[in-house]
Amino acid sequence: MDRRSFVGTVTASLAVATSTPGADDKKPRILIVAGPSAHPPGTHEVAAGARLMKHCLENISNTTLINADVIAKWPDDPSSLASYSSLVFIGDVFPPMKMPETSKILKDIGAMMDRGCGIVCVHYATGLTAKDVAEDGDHPLLRWMGGYFATGCKHHKSIARIFPKSTITPAAKDHPINRGWKEYTINDEPYINNYFGKDGNKLAANVTAIATAMLPPEKPSAEVVAWATQRKDGGRGFAIVMPHFFRNWKQEDMRKCIINGIVWSAGGEIPKEGILTKLDDLSQFKPDAVEPKVREPKPNSTK
Repeated sequence: MDRRSFVGTVTASLAVATSTPGADDKKPRILIVAGPSAHPPGTHEVAAGARLMKHCLENISNTTLINADVIAKWPDDPSSLASYSSLVFIGDVFPPMKMPETSKILKDIGAMMDRGCGIVCVHYATGLTAKDVAEDGDHPLLRWMGGYFATGCKHHKSIARIFPKSTITPAAKDHPINRGWKEYTINDEPYINNYFGKDGNKLAANVTAIATAMLPPEKPSAEVVAWATQRKDGGRGFAIVMPHFFRNWKQEDMRKCIINGIVWSAGGEIPKEGILTKLDDLSQFKPDAVEPKVREPKPNSTK
């Protein structure tokens, strides 16, 4: 597979229909957008990660089932987007910024946000580069999702660094996204010093820290590594800056936080035990590699 190109065309459609006619039409629908990635096998794995999230959403055992579609090419007809409750992005930076006709895609997404659609970004899909944003860091994603990973930007310097051990702690224990998962420690690349706006880089009033980590280890502070926003248009946004390694999808607490966040972004109810879903061998999602051998970036490196 050429990891510098798009990861395919539509790779999934609706879940298997039940015996009741039209039952699938009543399920919430999620559109998962797998953007391009140039990372080595075992890292990012955007196509496999998208298939994995689809599987989890369509195999929920304790609340409403969900239909999830996976695409790597933005639909030509914006009317085809009308039935989706939330958009989920995975890729190297916010995928619309690397797709053809970026302006059209942002316009389509803006229309979806205006009607209250949710938005979720996973790991590097939370990222925007200097050429993507205004001089002061403004971008629609800041308003849609409440913050972003500023990579190579002039207005703000976020940090991408692989940490051998990062302890991820629920920050807002009463938030629905934090139901059912507990603190965990992981070897991954949780981005730190993420950007939340010009007001001293403080989270806006409608943005909630979902998870924090005491990083970097040599000078630790409570870094926000997952956050959620409730927008004025009624829509919801969720971001989490992991996982970098595909193997870390095995981490149940991280995975539950992500699936909770997607369902919450779509307006779904999160049970007190969190979303329960079955996940077997990661190889079933056809990654390029499950256990990669990769070089760690130099300390304090940025993408």
